[in-house]
Amino acid sequence: MGTDRVLGGRYELRDVLGQGGMAVVHLGRDVLLERWVAVKVLRRDLARDPLFRSRFRREAQTVAGLNHPGIVSVHDVGEEHVAGSRADEPSVPFIVMEYVAGPSLRDLLREGPLALEESIRNQVGVLSALEFSHHAGVVHRDIKPANVMVTPDGGIKVVDFGIASVGGDPGATATEAHAFLGTAQYLPPEQVHGEVADARSDLYSAGCLLFEMLTGRPPFVGDDPVAVAYQHVHQDPPPASDYRSEVPPAMDTVLLTALAKDRNDRFQSARSFRETLRSAATGRHRGDDDSGDASCDVLPFHPSWHSTTTSTRSA
Repeated sequence: MGTDRVLGGRYELRDVLGQGGMAVVHLGRDVLLERWVAVKVLRRDLARDPLFRSRFRREAQTVAGLNHPGIVSVHDVGEEHVAGSRADEPSVPFIVMEYVAGPSLRDLLREGPLALEESIRNQVGVLSALEFSHHAGVVHRDIKPANVMVTPDGGIKVVDFGIASVGGDPGATATEAHAFLGTAQYLPPEQVHGEVADARSDLYSAGCLLFEMLTGRPPFVGDDPVAVAYQHVHQDPPPASDYRSEVPPAMDTVLLTALAKDRNDRFQSARSFRETLRSAATGRHRGDDDSGDASCDVLPFHPSWHSTTTSTRSA
């Protein structure tokens, strides 16, 4: 699909921002409102498949119902016939979303682990977004660095709800090839077993995300997705401090809970994960100071955490 197309009579497609197994995301220009947008277009070869069309439509409906500053917003949806296609070919659906100008965490992690303060600040933002989506009955199921954007002012935007489950959908398992192969390094053990994901599954993936921000690598690596999935089920994660000495024991403990094999042994909510993380960052035990606002996204840090010796970035 060319980048000079206009969808819906108003969205000019420009450069390709990214692509996956189901769709291509373009930088777009809304000529009516004169603003930049991100336009996600279902792959043409999948447009005939009712399952993919339904999943694509569900993603738009899901994100449109999640009005939170940490979740990318949906502006519009539509369908368009591809130029030169046969009359009997189905139109290709597209979703017009908020454009996030900053990089993804995957982009940032290519430079190495993040500063400790930056890692925790990003994690707090992700957990705030997950707390909101979980309260709305939405499980993301694909939390990973590529699906977390960082805005120019340092904010967090969770993107790509393409395989999210809504309202405890009993068919929302990770046995589909695209879900398993695309997220093996961040896949909870229960999803490896083909069980239905819940909020605690997202928190396991978020634990993998925090581990990678702190160390520059996921907790489990292997030659192929099957080998990595096996480790998620059968092997204990290494302490993050094994790869980065500045990671304090309290943070290793947080990660140990987040990456528990049994979801009943993990944090039971994004709020609990966030509160414990903030306490670990300040060197306090939860309950030492009940005056703090647990919903606050401004994180104080221990002075000894201002180290840049093993990170190529500063907070």
